[in-house]
Amino acid sequence: MDATSTTDTNSAAATAEAKALEPGASGRNAARSRHRRHLVRNILLGAVGIVFAVWLILFITKGRFLKGPFESIVSSVAGRKVAVGGDFQLYFAPIKIKFLAEQLDVSNPQWAQRKSLFTAGKIDARIAPLSLIFGRKRFYAIELVNFDANLEWDKLHKRNTWTFGDGSGGKDFHMPRIDRAILAGVRVRYYDPRTPLLANLRFEPIVAKDTEIGQSVKLSGDGRFRTAPFRLTASLLSPDATVSGGKNKLVARAFAGNNVIDLTGTLPSLTEYQGVPLAVRAQGRDLSQLLEIIDVAIPRTRRYDMRATLVNEDQDYRFTKLRGTFGQSDLAGQFTVKNNERLRLDADLTTRKLDIIDAAPFIGYNPDTVASKGAIAAAAETGNGGQRILPDAALPVAMMQRFDAGLDWKIATVRSRSLPISNIDLKLALEKGRLALSPLTMSMARGNLASDLIFNTRQRPAADSYDIRLAPTPTAKLLAGYGVSEAGTTGTVKGRIQLKGRGDTIHDSLATSNGRIAFVMPNGTLWTQYAQLAELDLGTFVYKMFEGKLKKPIEINCGLIAFTVRGGSAATDPILIDTTRNVITGRGGFNFGTEAVDIAFKADAKKFSLFSGQSPVGIKGRFAEPRLDVISPELVGRAGAGIGLAVLASPVAGLLAFVDPGNAKSAACGPVLSAATASAQRTTKGKPREDVSPRKR
Repeated sequence: MDATSTTDTNSAAATAEAKALEPGASGRNAARSRHRRHLVRNILLGAVGIVFAVWLILFITKGRFLKGPFESIVSSVAGRKVAVGGDFQLYFAPIKIKFLAEQLDVSNPQWAQRKSLFTAGKIDARIAPLSLIFGRKRFYAIELVNFDANLEWDKLHKRNTWTFGDGSGGKDFHMPRIDRAILAGVRVRYYDPRTPLLANLRFEPIVAKDTEIGQSVKLSGDGRFRTAPFRLTASLLSPDATVSGGKNKLVARAFAGNNVIDLTGTLPSLTEYQGVPLAVRAQGRDLSQLLEIIDVAIPRTRRYDMRATLVNEDQDYRFTKLRGTFGQSDLAGQFTVKNNERLRLDADLTTRKLDIIDAAPFIGYNPDTVASKGAIAAAAETGNGGQRILPDAALPVAMMQRFDAGLDWKIATVRSRSLPISNIDLKLALEKGRLALSPLTMSMARGNLASDLIFNTRQRPAADSYDIRLAPTPTAKLLAGYGVSEAGTTGTVKGRIQLKGRGDTIHDSLATSNGRIAFVMPNGTLWTQYAQLAELDLGTFVYKMFEGKLKKPIEINCGLIAFTVRGGSAATDPILIDTTRNVITGRGGFNFGTEAVDIAFKADAKKFSLFSGQSPVGIKGRFAEPRLDVISPELVGRAGAGIGLAVLASPVAGLLAFVDPGNAKSAACGPVLSAATASAQRTTKGKPREDVSPRKR
């Protein structure tokens, strides 16, 4: 630091010291300080005095003179008429706001269905002052007499009757915190046309003594959710607990159609339920009827009983710890319902055992009818009069286009007498009317079945596709319930069904479908009383008719059962089974539309056979009532020719009618095992097969 700076600093200090030592300086500073303090004190005392005077005036007059200003100011701020027809009080008692209004009427906006937002014969409340400015409004106590509230949303769900101001930007309704309530003649109406939901609630009278209510708070009501009427009852079992900061036990029951829903839980206060876990139990005749109320479509079920824990967060409803039964099947897991711009259901479910009858609704059958009368009777209920078994139950197109869904469902075992099924894994996705069951996998008879099923209702009628793949499966297990003997049967079956059609029912989509069906049998054995009838060796046939047993199983080299489908009509393309004794072929087909079947199987012997009818075995009739036509007209005609020869010549000549020269050509198994069409089939010598052409009958 230079000398000049040092000199300036010392000079300033000396000047300040000199002023401080002047006579009377300290006295003037003290006087100014005392003056400021007196001024602040007087201002504070004046303010307190004014507040006290206002409080005293309000306390003495009960604030009755504010009735006119209250009506004017609130009407202006709320943008609607507010009128008090009787007594009015507004004051501090002593620090809580005391509000009393008799014959109070607050009007609704012009677009609302009801004229008044609420009317009250009497409102007497004690309000926490700061809660009107900060945080959630709190009523220490409130008495409502002859209170009618009408809470409504507009059609676009943009405005509501309880959001004051210019009427735009309607906010969700949030109940204030209420510690104690005395109610008499209280009714609340709530209407939301978007859902739509209409609820009419009635509170039973509650009379408090001193600081205790002394009884439960009960309400009842009715209404309509979408198109389903409902009624409900509810009770708050411990209302006095709120006064001491305790909790409240809620018990509620709702009835909707054939469904009963019970709700229990503990609420932090009388009107707080957001984020609070509640125990839910739902019982009824059909679970689909319950979910239909919220526009969610699922297949029909038998009687159900479900329990879960429900937590509501804004527009999300989470159901966890789900467990219960439907019919003879169990169900567990969790699901979430989101009610935002589009309703969405997401579920993760597991089933230990699924009864096959409970699965009938998945294809449109009534499970109760299947259980009591059988599948054909259930098919008749879908509208086809029992002539068909393919379901005629229509997809719920309108509902499928109103909500979205995602499902992951795992089923350990299916209880079935005929078909062993287990380890089902179903992935479901529904988005704006397009339903995909993809993939749908299961274990069936030690084999695996994988499917991709699409039902797209965005197109009208729905565009449907079926892709079903059967991995190599032991024939004995697959057909164990249909007369195939496991001992002596070593063959396997694999196959694929690929079809595309248009229709809103399974029947209609298959009746218009195009595609291919093919099942391949590699070499193996098959032992059953009925299968060898197809070989139609007359001696074996007679032996089987009377004895019912075979000495050894059929030995299969290779086999293919395939159909080409056009416009719902399936033609054999081809049926070709090569055994050690015969070459079995089939011609004909079936129709998904009429469900008529007309297929003829014929067995040509590879070796000379004296007793052979050389006639087809027919499968005719309909899917619902197929029949095996063993004694075909061709066989009858052949027998008649034999009788004629016997009469004209000798009994030995009659045997000539049943002689099979045994000239059948063995099949080349390569095209068979590759599921090739009839035009690609060959004999073992490489020549085209003329006996499997679908055009020849």
